[in-house]
Amino acid sequence: MSKVKYYYDSETGSYRKIERRKRRRVGIVLLSILGSFLAGFILLVIYLNIPQIETPQEKALKRELHNMELQYGLLNKKMDQIQNVLANVEDRDNNIYRVYFEANPIPEEQRKAGFGGINRYKDLEGFDNSKLIIQTSKRMDILSKQLVVQSKSLDEIAALAKEKESLLAAIPAIQPVKNENLNRIASGYGWRTDPFTKVRKFHKGMDFSAPRGTPVYATGDGRVARADNRSTGYGNHIRIEHDYGYTTLYGHLSKYNVRRGQRVKRGDIIGYVGSTGRSQGPHLHYEIFKDNKRINPINFYYGHLSPAEFDKVLEKAQQENQSLD
Repeated sequence: MSKVKYYYDSETGSYRKIERRKRRRVGIVLLSILGSFLAGFILLVIYLNIPQIETPQEKALKRELHNMELQYGLLNKKMDQIQNVLANVEDRDNNIYRVYFEANPIPEEQRKAGFGGINRYKDLEGFDNSKLIIQTSKRMDILSKQLVVQSKSLDEIAALAKEKESLLAAIPAIQPVKNENLNRIASGYGWRTDPFTKVRKFHKGMDFSAPRGTPVYATGDGRVARADNRSTGYGNHIRIEHDYGYTTLYGHLSKYNVRRGQRVKRGDIIGYVGSTGRSQGPHLHYEIFKDNKRINPINFYYGHLSPAEFDKVLEKAQQENQSLD
């Protein structure tokens, strides 16, 4: 119950009751509310414009955000280094490895192709650092794709290298008789005089005149397909099947040093010079087949002859003389 207040009226000499006006009361209330609102607004403006005032949680989030920006910056620098190294590998891949193995270079647009279709980075949009995060994510994806392309390319190069090594080992590349053991190159590939009929006949290989018992060497890696005397005219002979369509034949041997089905390496002794079969003296008759067609053996002596030695062999092989078989 509110207290009743009085005041002294001097004119009447009595106390009168103080009557409060309702309007004044409402004004005071409204003024109080307005004052409180203005004070709160002013404090809010001051709070929002003073950066030093931060809650502990805001400070922690700010530190975390700064650390994230720092880590993304370091990540981009590392990607720059990786891209430089990868660019060097790609250059060597296209201009050295693939050239050597006769493979087509990988186009630049295939190496650095982006990602089409839907927006892969939609979930990263709408944040304060979205641009930095999206840019880094794109670089990482493209770099990952480049690494995949390069990895597959190196796998292909490794396969080509292995095949090239196998090819080089299989190709007949040396003389079947060493120069120091030769009496002479009796006859080359081409038209020659038959020693028995004395008419011109196509000589299908090369004759190496050497003493009986001179070692005969395999001219490339392969498998002995035949080692017998059941082929007309060749006497004791050996046939070696090499990979990639090559076959070599060694005729008129005195004896064998290998058996059918045996694997041999270039330079292995497979037999010895003789004069068996259709022969006029101790010599080795040597033939090379490519895809079952005879070819000139003179083109396959690059394995251990110097240019001068090869020129001398070539000169003698081209002489149209009489063959020994």
